[in-house]
Amino acid sequence: MSFLDKISSLAMPFSVSMGVTFTEAEPERVVATMLVREDLCTVGHMIHGGAVMALADAVGAAATVINLPPDAKGTTTLESKTNFIGRAKAGTTVRAIATPVHRGGRTQVWQTRIETEDGKLVGVVTQTQLVL
Repeated sequence: MSFLDKISSLAMPFSVSMGVTFTEAEPERVVATMLVREDLCTVGHMIHGGAVMALADAVGAAATVINLPPDAKGTTTLESKTNFIGRAKAGTTVRAIATPVHRGGRTQVWQTRIETEDGKLVGVVTQTQLVL
């Protein structure tokens, strides 16, 4: 089973409801896209900060899963910090790219960049995942 197949087989109903689609998965990089729908927006038809955070959380968690030690039972988010940089309009697609900062036996730290289709930075999320 490929890393992308493993991620696709995960039961993440909230991410599915948001329209998150995983497109790349390797131990050093996981990528997903999401259409910015009106129901994921705030005033002015721009992506809501919570949608940015939820997208990054899903991608960071998926990245952790494919990097778990063999004896691990799973993962959960321990901490997450978001820097909001730019905007993404309704109707556009954003891309989330997660790369590792630290992959240890008890915790993993991932940095996820959220970008617009044309590469403009929307946000940077750093999250710590606890290995269960």
